[in-house]
Amino acid sequence: MAVPEFVEFDPAGGCPCGGCAQERRALQRATALRDGGHPAAHGARRALVLMATAGTVLSSGVSGSGAAAALGSGAGTGTPAGRERALLAPAPALSLTSGATPQGQAGGLYGGAGSGRAVAAAAPRPLTRDEIIARAQRWVSAQVPYHMNRYWSDGYRQDCSGFISMAWNLGRNQWTGSLAQYGTRITKSELRPGDMLLFHNPGNPGAGSHATIFGGWTDSSRTRYIAYEQTRPHTVKRSTPYAYWSNSTRYVAYRYRGLTEGGEHGDDPGSGTSAFPGAGAFGPGADNAYVTRLGRMLVERGGGRFYTTGPGPRWSEADRRATEAFQRAQGWTGAEADGIPGPVTWSYLVNGVGRDIGSSAGGGATAFPGRGWFRPGQTNAYVTSLGNRLVSKGFGTYYSSGPGPRWTEADRRNVEAFQRAQGWTGRDADGYPGPETWRRLFR
Repeated sequence: MAVPEFVEFDPAGGCPCGGCAQERRALQRATALRDGGHPAAHGARRALVLMATAGTVLSSGVSGSGAAAALGSGAGTGTPAGRERALLAPAPALSLTSGATPQGQAGGLYGGAGSGRAVAAAAPRPLTRDEIIARAQRWVSAQVPYHMNRYWSDGYRQDCSGFISMAWNLGRNQWTGSLAQYGTRITKSELRPGDMLLFHNPGNPGAGSHATIFGGWTDSSRTRYIAYEQTRPHTVKRSTPYAYWSNSTRYVAYRYRGLTEGGEHGDDPGSGTSAFPGAGAFGPGADNAYVTRLGRMLVERGGGRFYTTGPGPRWSEADRRATEAFQRAQGWTGAEADGIPGPVTWSYLVNGVGRDIGSSAGGGATAFPGRGWFRPGQTNAYVTSLGNRLVSKGFGTYYSSGPGPRWTEADRRNVEAFQRAQGWTGRDADGYPGPETWRRLFR
C-alpha cells in the first residue's frame, strides 16, 4: 500500500524564485507567539523588518558599519543578523509530488476572511464524543473529495485540517499550525474516540504535516486504530498503524477542549462509537458493556431467537451462537465463523452492512445486503434492484428516469414514501432501507 504524503502549501506571489516563494509561505503561516506560534518564524519575520530598516539606512548614506550595528552583530543563525544571512541564502523550491496532499490556511467558512487563530477569545463549542464521530462519519459517508481550495456544503475546507475543524465544530477553518490551540495534549494511553492525532512541523510545515480523528483501537495491542481522515481522493475511515503511515513518532494526541463527556474515562460502549474494543472483550469469562452492545446489535440483525433473556454484560453461549450465525450469514466458515467477534464482524454490525441472520431463508426472499449500500455516492446493483421493486409496488413517483445503480435523492424519497405507507414515522421513515423495509418490499 502506498504511503500517503502530506505537504503544507500556499500559492506564492511576487518574486517567483524558489527561495523567496518558500520563505513567503513560511512567514505567511506564522502564528502569533501569543497564540502558540513558533519563535523561529517570528525571528525570521523580525529579521526581514530589520533588513528593510537597513536598506533605508544605507540609502540615506549611513556607513556599512552603522547598518551592521542596526542589524545586530551576532554571527549565529539564532541572532537577527544570523537569521538575515540564513534568509538570504538560496533555499530549495517546495515541490509537490503526484501523491502530495497540500493543506490550507486558517480562515472563515466558505473561504471567508475570518481568522481562527485567536482561540482564547472564544469559548469552545460543547461536543460529545458521539457528536464528533458522527460529524466525521458524515464526510466519510458522503466521500467528500479532497481539495485544498474548495469548501463542502457545510463551509469547511476539503483538506485534513478543514476536516478536523468540521468534526470539532470550530465554526471556522483552521490549519495544522493552529489546531492544537483547540485541544489539550494527552498521552497515547488516554486516547479515546473523537480525539485528534496531529503532526505539525513548525520549522518546515511543508514536511508531512497532517491530522486525523482517532476512532478507537482495532485490537488490544494498540498498534492500530481506526482513523477518520481527509485525504486523496476523498474522506476515509480505515485501520491505520499508530500513529500514522509516516512520521509516526512525531504525531501528538489532543483532546478537544469543549468535550462535554467521556473525557477521562474509557469509551462508552453504548455510545455508538465504532471502535472495535479488542477480542479480549468477548469470550468465556467476559463481563462488560461491550458484550451487551454486541448482543443488542445481533438481535437487531435477526439473532433474537438465540436469547431467552438479555442480552446482558456477561458473555454466554447465546452470544457465541448468535455471533456465529451472523458470521455464517456472511458466507464465512472455519476460524472466520468461530462465534467470537473480530474487527470485521464488529464493523459489519456497527455500520449495518452485510447479511442479516437467516435473511436468505424461506419464501425465496432476497437477503438484505446491509445499510451501507444505500448512501450518497454509492453505485451498485442493490440500488437498481431496490428501485425496480419500489416501482413494481407503486412507489416510483419521484423517478424522472431510471431506476439505476447510483443512489439518488429520488431513491430516498421513494423509500420514504413506502415507509410512511407502512405507518412509520420519524427515524423509521428516513428514506434509507433497513432489514424490515427490505423484507416488506421483497416478501
